[in-house]
Amino acid sequence: MKTTFISKENNVAKFNMEFTAEEFEAAVIKAYQKNKDQFRIDGFRKGKAPRSIIEKHYGEGVFFEEALNELLGSNYPEAIDELKLEVIDYPNVDTGEVKKGEPLTVKISVDVYPQVEVKDYKKLTVEQVEPKVSEEDIMRRLEMEQKKVARSVPVEREAVSGDTLTLDYAGFVGEEQFEGGTAENQTLKLGSGQFIPGFEDQLIGAKPGDEVDVKVTFPEEYHAENLAGKEAVFHCKVHEIREEQLPELDDEFAKDVSEFDTLEEMKNDIKAKILEMSEMQAVNEAKDNLVDQIYENNKFDPPAAMVREELSRALSERDQQMRYQGITLQQFLQFTGGSIEDMMNEMRPDVEKRVASRILLRSIADQEKLEVTDEDLDKELSRMAEIYSSPEKKYDAEEMRKLLGAEIDNFKKDVIITKTIDYIYDNSNIKKVKKEEKKEKED
Repeated sequence: MKTTFISKENNVAKFNMEFTAEEFEAAVIKAYQKNKDQFRIDGFRKGKAPRSIIEKHYGEGVFFEEALNELLGSNYPEAIDELKLEVIDYPNVDTGEVKKGEPLTVKISVDVYPQVEVKDYKKLTVEQVEPKVSEEDIMRRLEMEQKKVARSVPVEREAVSGDTLTLDYAGFVGEEQFEGGTAENQTLKLGSGQFIPGFEDQLIGAKPGDEVDVKVTFPEEYHAENLAGKEAVFHCKVHEIREEQLPELDDEFAKDVSEFDTLEEMKNDIKAKILEMSEMQAVNEAKDNLVDQIYENNKFDPPAAMVREELSRALSERDQQMRYQGITLQQFLQFTGGSIEDMMNEMRPDVEKRVASRILLRSIADQEKLEVTDEDLDKELSRMAEIYSSPEKKYDAEEMRKLLGAEIDNFKKDVIITKTIDYIYDNSNIKKVKKEEKKEKED
């Protein structure tokens, strides 16, 4: 096969794929061998009819389509690699008149990743919040550490929010007990929102041994249609109430839960980590703001094929997120009365903005001649290795490179986006503001 580049205009590439008569004939023979069993010819057992007989009955072009598919399937990827084209849609194919025993020229026209002329992306001004750590921030983090080693202790008193109850319950609609509304020795933390609205509140004040009738109304969109919107009563028997007891915040606590000998050292470390995370968050928010500004300065309609692909990916991610929560996308749509089309229309504006922003950033990289160096790649691979590592298995950059395999080229595209955003940030006017000032402006 010979590949001849024709042109690339308006993000459409045109090229020819030229096959010799021998190459085309070999593909036709392969198509015959693959499909001969499908033809029944009088006088021949199934699959035994010679190619010439089949062509006489069905026309000499009977195997041409299969042969063309074979040639394109095996040679088209090679052609776009040779021409270094990043295609974003299926190609338009023009074979012209195909004749037996003659060379074949296939004309290809395909949409490629667009490049746009980006303006107004340097010397932008963006506000960046100066990180500040309060004593309350530190205490919240300490409380989280306390809760990790808290003791659960049974108590003989009225239940309050935050207590964990062990109880039996049986649910009734009218006089009829409904399926799935009964449990024994169920644990329930009051205030967790684990049960339907109103259930937990009515158990506040109960004591061990109490029997409580909890009256609720199921939501209209409840997943069980036979219960949706219905009033119900749960007959509950409280067996036990346990409260969470937190350890004292002192030097002994610090020694038990950290590598520090004193509480003060632990607090200083927490403060430093919060500052680091806050700084990172502030920088990322500023970068997002800069990308938004560039998008607003250079709005355009991204290619439909790229939007379709990104919509499909976003829909798949939404489905996966819902499955983690115990519900499928289809079930969610049934509950809400919506459709896939409704959801895609809702997501479309954000998806179009995301696709357009990515195109703009890659175009800036081209305009500024930014490239992914080995150092850039190793840095991002190391960062990725850190994310995926666990106490049981540690990864390094080289292992991540092997795991990515052929996907390393797509990974490089993500790296160039990151590098371009950093370049924009470094060439912008960063105005530091206090969190209170920024909040006042937003309000």
